[in-house]
Amino acid sequence: MQGNDIEQLTKLIAKLPALGARSARRIVLHLLKKKETSLLPLIAALQNVADNIKKCPVCGNFDTEEPCAICADAARDVETICVVQDVADLWAMERAGIYRGQYHVLGGILSALDGITPEDLNIESLFLRLNSGRIQEVILALPATIDGQITNHYLLSRLKEYPIKVTTLAQGLPLGGELDYMDDGTIQLALSARKEI
Repeated sequence: MQGNDIEQLTKLIAKLPALGARSARRIVLHLLKKKETSLLPLIAALQNVADNIKKCPVCGNFDTEEPCAICADAARDVETICVVQDVADLWAMERAGIYRGQYHVLGGILSALDGITPEDLNIESLFLRLNSGRIQEVILALPATIDGQITNHYLLSRLKEYPIKVTTLAQGLPLGGELDYMDDGTIQLALSARKEI
């Protein structure tokens, strides 16, 4: 029989993405068995994050500084902004190590089903950034889903007011991908975005 504290911890861990009740129980048991090497360092790290991590007022990234390290980096291209759905997408772009411009995190995408409107997203601050006149290109790096495309169209309609280049990430077949393993939507995107060689 679990104590109330252990049960509460298990319920909280089970709420994390991609974890269920069984995984949460295994994690809690591991933490309890390895209190000195796992549980206590985890508590300290969580407290440190809770005390020190802030949302960047410029782009929406998480960091200990305001603005974040990316926005404060003078070596980055300040004329290009990559618009992403969430901080996880920003981190994925940074992991790739290719893009050296600025970011803008929307904090979600438009969704009629979920009742998410432009007012619910970090959209207006993007246009405030564009008013500086320094931005030459906006890259829309939103998901290739229906809601992602609706968000793209909404942003495109607003971005037409600015004398800037607007691009989007290429979509279609991944490198090394085989047609037999692709879903119909991916094949359709790849076929419609074909180019002459």
